[in-house]
Amino acid sequence: MKLDRVLTIVGAAGLRAIAQGPRIIERFALVVALLFVAFSSASFASQQPMLAFAARVAGDDARTRVVIDFESKPAFSVHYIGKPERIVVDLSATAFGFPAGDLAPRGLFKDIRYGTMGEDSARLVFTTSRPVKLVTAEVRQNEDRGFRLILDAEITSQPQFDAMLKTQDWGQSAAVPPQDIDPPVEDGVFVVAVDAGHGGIDAGASGATTKTPEKTVTLAFAKLLADKLNKIEGVKAFLTRDDDTYLSLSERVTVARQHHADLFISIHADTLPQKDIRGATVYTLSDKASDRMAENLAARENLSDQLAGYQVEDAKPEVADILLDLTRRETQAFSVALADNVVKSFDGQVGLINNPHRQANFQVLRAPDIPSALLEMGFLSNSDDEKLLLDENWRDKVASLLAEAVHRYHKRSVANGG
Repeated sequence: MKLDRVLTIVGAAGLRAIAQGPRIIERFALVVALLFVAFSSASFASQQPMLAFAARVAGDDARTRVVIDFESKPAFSVHYIGKPERIVVDLSATAFGFPAGDLAPRGLFKDIRYGTMGEDSARLVFTTSRPVKLVTAEVRQNEDRGFRLILDAEITSQPQFDAMLKTQDWGQSAAVPPQDIDPPVEDGVFVVAVDAGHGGIDAGASGATTKTPEKTVTLAFAKLLADKLNKIEGVKAFLTRDDDTYLSLSERVTVARQHHADLFISIHADTLPQKDIRGATVYTLSDKASDRMAENLAARENLSDQLAGYQVEDAKPEVADILLDLTRRETQAFSVALADNVVKSFDGQVGLINNPHRQANFQVLRAPDIPSALLEMGFLSNSDDEKLLLDENWRDKVASLLAEAVHRYHKRSVANGG
């Protein structure tokens, strides 16, 4: 009850007390005193803000996590604002007791602001570098002290962000719009992410004779492979990039996950100092490279983000929540099965390097929940390989063999209950 309403009621009661004599006035005065003490105490308690005592931000240009620790459990609501794209988090009265540097912008956020909005509310405003969506917005209890608010932001497309702006309910406490804005997947459909290596400012390698950039070769082949995969019943393929656009390594994996990919294939055509080495190679992920050549190739491919001016961060906030060892082992087993199918499909049909299935720590293969492989179709540093890589008929043949390998892998996975 507001103070002006209380005063109105007290005033009316006081007039009646005066009319009834001194003893009633005395009792009335005591009641009024107790009433104002209770009102003042309740009002003081309601204005006590909850304490946000710690904060941290970590992530990259595809996914960024914010964690804020509170003494008590916070109630919150989330809204999206456009032009520029922002995420707004509204809280009840909050005292921000952590150093400002702990909530410094990074990853997807180019600016983070926070503060009180009045006696009873506070607000956090995250200005993003591109359209984003929240895939996680929840409060969890800490083991030692208080609660933590977890916000996971992830890249999305401009049309999807615009759709969220139109459908959001500013009064709801849920942070994520109720509709599924990711592409729907039909039951029983096997989804393949075909990743054309490099793109945009990152041209990759270049041909020894023609100087053709790797990004052009990989995109042409990726489109051909996706077309062939889409002709297989029960298989749906999509491209992580369908034009000369730069995508960071993390973005490629995030796009695959947003499309609910069951398989990720990254296409490359690298160069080597040894001009005589030629043939296709299939790589799967391993913390320890199978050989020096694989280690050097992975190191060079992992520099893609830095070459394009992106800062690479090793921080993996709350990484134990998703990178479960069991999941990684199972995913790795499927990845190896895929690589074996590709090698068998190519054998005798496409030139292969010695030991054609190799392992290395490629960043683009690190998704713990999506079986992944990287195909080096050949080496642009070798003139014979270069001629083949630029030959449409040869690319068509290789794409057909690779599509057959994926189809065979899928059928065996289904038969084995995978």
